[in-house]
Amino acid sequence: MDLDTRLLRYFVAVAEEGTLTRAAERLYVSQPALTKQIRQLERLLGVRLFTRSRTGMTPTEAGRLLAARAPGLLADLDGLLREARSVERRGARVLRVGFLASAANEATPHIITEFGRRRPGWRVEMRQAPWSNPSAGLADGDVDVALVRLPFPGQEALRITPLFSEPRWIALPAGHRLADRAEIAFREVWDEPFVAAVPEAGAWRDEWLAAAERDGRPVRVGAVTDLPDDWLSAIANGSGIALAPASAARFYARPGIVYRPVSGVSGSEVAVARSPADDGNAVVRDFVRCCVRVVGPRQDAG
Repeated sequence: MDLDTRLLRYFVAVAEEGTLTRAAERLYVSQPALTKQIRQLERLLGVRLFTRSRTGMTPTEAGRLLAARAPGLLADLDGLLREARSVERRGARVLRVGFLASAANEATPHIITEFGRRRPGWRVEMRQAPWSNPSAGLADGDVDVALVRLPFPGQEALRITPLFSEPRWIALPAGHRLADRAEIAFREVWDEPFVAAVPEAGAWRDEWLAAAERDGRPVRVGAVTDLPDDWLSAIANGSGIALAPASAARFYARPGIVYRPVSGVSGSEVAVARSPADDGNAVVRDFVRCCVRVVGPRQDAG
């Protein structure tokens, strides 16, 4: 029997949360989709895993057995896959670095140069991730280390080293009513449509909508995008406005879009992240040291 590990991960979430609603929120999937996946797992195994009621989902005896063992099985599998990929990359002397958008801004090439000095013969392979993967591939083991923006789902399970913070600005179509302002108060645009990341980005999406800094006002979403080019097109076409790092004005300058400082929102924090499984990996630790050496801990930029 071939068993999709995603089904096991969904099962574990429901067993731990106790309700489909909370589990769906945790997994960033719809409740009907999650229900379908749990039923598919039950059909594959040929056993009933939950007793459903108005109060929640109670594991059956078979469900309790699976709930006790599945997390360990998944952790072992994740560790095995990560170790296999790491061994291959070490043999090739390649360090894969995941990043979102502009990574560590202008410091990125200096970090790579410093790493090259520290580790002669090693090559850094930069891998840009979509916004639906705000750990930049680190949580999946696709990269060895990642330059990320905080917060993002699952960061508690990783080793995070903050590097610097920068202000958040607002990106507007050039014809927007506030485009000529030197600075914009965030409250002035609370009711406007925003260009959002995909729901799978979770807390990272909420951060870039400043959902917690709207005095309770709901967010209006005008467009949903997963890549910088699509994000820029949505803004330029008037589908919505968006919060952006101040550095976006340098890295993502484009005709038809203006960037303006915005008051009333907190800044954005850039960090370097690695897996606890790499606590003994001297190459990964060296890259983290290079980030801190080049950027300096917790500097302000922008």
